[in-house]
Formats: sequence, C-alpha cells, structure tokens
Amino acid sequence: MATLFAMNPLATAERTIGLLQHSGQDLSDGTNYRLFSPLNSTTTYLIDIDGRLIRSWESEFQPGNSAYLLEDGSLLRAGKPPGNADFIAGGQGGQVERFNWEGVLEWSFRYSETNLYKAHHDIQPLPNGNILILAWEMKSEQECIAVGREPGTLQFGELWPEHVIEVMPTGFDSGEIVWEWHIWDHLIQDHDPLLPNYGQPMDYPNKMDINFTAGFDGDWLHANAIHYNPELDQIMLSLHRLGEIWIIDHNTTTTQAAGPAGDLLYRWGNPQVYNRDADANARKFFGQHDARWIQNGQPGHGNIMVFNNGQNRPEGNYTTIDEFTPPLLSDGTYLIGENGMYGPEDVEIAYIANPPSSFYASFISGAERLPNGNTLICSGPWGDFFEVNPSGQSVWVYKNPVTSTGILSQGELPDGQGSNSTNNRTFRCGHYAPDFVGFEGKDLTPGLPIETYMGPCLADLDGANGIGVNDLLLLLNAWGTGAGDIQGDGRTDVDDILLIIGGWGSCS
Repeated sequence: MATLFAMNPLATAERTIGLLQHSGQDLSDGTNYRLFSPLNSTTTYLIDIDGRLIRSWESEFQPGNSAYLLEDGSLLRAGKPPGNADFIAGGQGGQVERFNWEGVLEWSFRYSETNLYKAHHDIQPLPNGNILILAWEMKSEQECIAVGREPGTLQFGELWPEHVIEVMPTGFDSGEIVWEWHIWDHLIQDHDPLLPNYGQPMDYPNKMDINFTAGFDGDWLHANAIHYNPELDQIMLSLHRLGEIWIIDHNTTTTQAAGPAGDLLYRWGNPQVYNRDADANARKFFGQHDARWIQNGQPGHGNIMVFNNGQNRPEGNYTTIDEFTPPLLSDGTYLIGENGMYGPEDVEIAYIANPPSSFYASFISGAERLPNGNTLICSGPWGDFFEVNPSGQSVWVYKNPVTSTGILSQGELPDGQGSNSTNNRTFRCGHYAPDFVGFEGKDLTPGLPIETYMGPCLADLDGANGIGVNDLLLLLNAWGTGAGDIQGDGRTDVDDILLIIGGWGSCS
C-alpha cells in the first residue's frame, strides 16, 4: 500500500492515527459507518466515515473475536472469558454477548467447558434470531486412533476438530442448541481397513482425511471464519491451516448432519488436502481469513471473497483479496471436475498492492465488498482499515488508535509500528450503510474522534506549542476552504472547532 498522508498539509507531520485519508469522492454513498472491536480492548466502536465516534459498547471481556450489528440495532460480539486452559490457541473465545443500542447487556452465553469444547474466532447471526458458533472439541489420542489416525503422529496427544452449533437464546444467560455439525462425523482414512471410515481420500473429496497433518498442535484445522448464505441455506468455513474453504448444508436436522447429508458440499483453495495427485502449484490460499459470499445488492453477488493473507506463498509473502465464482449447480450442489477436484482453476484478484510485497498482513484481517463496488479491507496486524475502489486506489484510510495501553493521542504510533507491532491489532472492520435497518430510530449524532489531541497537537495551527484564540481565529479565517482541516475529512467546519476547544491549552 502506498504511503498515505493526511488531508491537512499543516498536520501531515502529526497525523498518525484515526482518520488518515478521506478522498471525498469514490466513497460508499452517504455517511456510512464502520464497526470494529480492537483485540486488546474490551470496547467495541462504531465510527462514521469522518472517523467520529457514533457509539461504543463496553464488555467485561476482550474479543473472541468478531462483532456484528443486528437489525434491531443491538451489538452481537464474541468474547474471551478466562478459564478452560485445555484450549489455548490463537482466536480463542468461549462467550457470546448481545448488547442493546444503549450498551446494556441483554444476553450472554458461554460455550466453553474444560476438556470438552470451546468457541473460537467467529460467530454468525441468522435471520431467525439464532446464532451460529464456531468451536473446537477435544479428541484424545485414543479416540483419534480408533477412527484411523496413524499412531505416533500426534505430537501433543490430542486433536481439536471443528464443529458448529446453532444456538437459540432462551434467557439472559442461557441458550438451546437446536442444530449442530461436526467434521468428526465426516472423516476418511486409508491407514487401517479394519477401522471405520476406510477408503482413499482422493475418492472421497466430501470427507476430511484424518491423517492429513496440518498443524503442529491440537489445533488441527484452525478454522477462523464462519459465514451464512440465506439464499442457499449453506454455511462456509475458512480452514486456516489447510488453505481451504468448506461449504456445508444447513438445511438438515442434526441427525442428518451427522450422516451423508452433512458431508462437505464444496471445498476449494488447496486440493492437495483431499487429492494426492494434485499439483503443489494448485494451492491458492495461504493462511487465509474472512471467507464470505458477496451479498445481494453488491457487485459480484454470489461470488466468494477471501482475504488471502499470503503467508508462505512460494513466490514470497504478500496479501491479496481474492474473488471467484464457485461451480454452483441448480440443486445447490457443486460441480466436481473429471480430475476429481473442484473448480474453478484460479481466482480473480480483487486487490493487490503495487508492489505486491508492500501489503502483507500475516494473520487475522478481512475484506468486504461494498454496494458501490469498492472493497473495505482490514489489515488486522497493523490496525489499518482502508477502502479501495475497483482500480485499487485507496479512497479512505483509518488507523485504530486503541491499544493495549489505552487510547493514543494524535502524533503517537502504536508500539513498534513500522516493524512488527500487534499492539492495536483488530480482527475485522465491518461496513454499515446509512440505510441499515438497525439504525432506524437511533441517534447517530457524531461525537469527537476516538483518539485524543494532547501533546504536540494538530490543533496548534500557529505552531506556538499551545491551543488558543489565535488558532481559533486561523480556523475561522479558513472556514469552508479545507485549509486548517484538523480532523482530516477534507473540510473546515464545526468539528474542527470542537477539536480546538477540546484541546485548549498548552501542548506540552
């Protein structure tokens, strides 16, 4: 990604966090909004396109990891409560919470039990009001060997295969599991013909090879995203360590989901996982995150978009946003080629930096297609959110100012930024249009930006190491011109006056 500068030339040397670029054109129509939940904070934030705070929600827990706004204006978020040290890995969670618009906790559900299971990474709200939860479950070495895992291949003596539950809220802190799916019910192995699930993995692309070694610890597959398609009633999972995405059928009962109806409908990204004749060059995903269908009303509707982190690409580490059309048939299944592998052969790259190596997010992160054809991208390790147009040009950039040590002041940077910092890391950033139904009847009056304006400060327009009457007069003289734009939104207006008033006094 190219070097980005603040809109205000007076503030270029100082603006380091919050809103960094606002082109004033080519943005999503209207005053749209962005939701994010910094991983080192217990607060979730909703800001507008000008980087001003609209609403925040405070939890007892840090994220675990995703957050969504619901159609009634409430916030649904995954949390990371303490305890259950049997599952310690990246993305661990265990809690789901729902807060109303005013910030009051209305529902809290814990899915974390010692030596049994633990929710992680992602959740997904459903149209019926239920919630899909992605989770690990514990399988001992004995259980693994019993279904065909080759003895002596489990370095830590256990596996944590993935499963999905659908929870219907039933009370303030309770819920009923009304549907579930387990990859453990859909295994294949070619180690021992006397054990269950025996067969050649390449002959069963709809099952998971229990002997495929993806991880070095119990977190065997490391799913990191779950997404729901209401038109197809299907669920997509992103398997980080496999370099694959999976699609499964949600239009089943729990009993059916444990049988053939619950086998994988589709998989793509790394055919070597299920087809041992696949060329190594056939792998397309490298540590990917945030696999999702492009939703109705957005350009590319029905295609799949993936944040392809690019970790350990053969040609070098760099990140791309990939998009492709799955081979969907009219009956909701997916065409598999005569070579025993699912198509397509390749992806279209929706975004790549120039040069490619200038944008690399090695973990977390996400991307979302917007209604105007732009793409909102979260570079999670660096806490950067940026919107690019179809030509790949950045039209809006924001850096998360919330770190593990608190909220930064303008002019500061998160610890180690520019090298290998994760201090202000953020799992994702979500887009919400001004006509989002959850905003109906809600107060969307913007406040000030999240970051503070202390120390060597942007509002010190006259360079006198303080903010006072002279700075206010300079701003008024530049009114409407864009000069003296403290906030960085391309305008000189009342928001800039508020920043002057808020920082009134000495800059030292």
